Amino acid sequence: MTTRTVQKIIQSIPASDGAGVKLRRSLGQSNYARLDPFLMLDEFSSDDAADYIAGFPAHPHRGFETVTYILDGHMMHEDHLGNKGNLKSGGVQWMTAGRGIIHSEMPQQDRGRMRGFQLWINLPAKDKMKPARYRDLQAADIPEVEVAEKGKVRVIAGEYAGTRAPVNPGATDATYFDVHLPAGASFAHALKDGYNAFAYVYEGALEGIPAHSAAVF
Repeated sequence: MTTRTVQKIIQSIPASDGAGVKLRRSLGQSNYARLDPFLMLDEFSSDDAADYIAGFPAHPHRGFETVTYILDGHMMHEDHLGNKGNLKSGGVQWMTAGRGIIHSEMPQQDRGRMRGFQLWINLPAKDKMKPARYRDLQAADIPEVEVAEKGKVRVIAGEYAGTRAPVNPGATDATYFDVHLPAGASFAHALKDGYNAFAYVYEGALEGIPAHSAAVF
């Protein structure tokens, strides 16, 4: 088995989106920061409601998937088809925009921490015009695997150590883990040949990789 090494580190930069939500963007900030099929990765994290309260009013998507993972906070999703969904701490929404969707993502709190991520994943050309669909998962729906000493892996998509996620990404065949490790511990996972991969550090640091950076393997 060949061990992959870090090919580049993409430091996130301050940005804003929606109606002025403050965030940090790593993947997608420039041509340099592209990694097929991953189009964009945003991290939002603030204890100040002024940074997030305006939310993401109605806006369109088409031809890709959005994966919203809420670490802390509460947001509500609505779309033009009448669908609604609540995302609370530890929850995930996997949305396939397909041929097109107009939706909003709005905070359901006016104080406290709002923290999470949104990842955009490109769809293959043959799947870009399929109907839109969703999968909403609350924290209890996402399996966890213990690793190292007091470490854990939340299996959001894909499979780890025989534990399979409830989400089946279908066409993109994506794997998505939230990995928590104690100081000095290591983590390994077998990747399929030809698949691109990255790790984003949102707390602490990995060897040679600072916080709020994406390491491409």
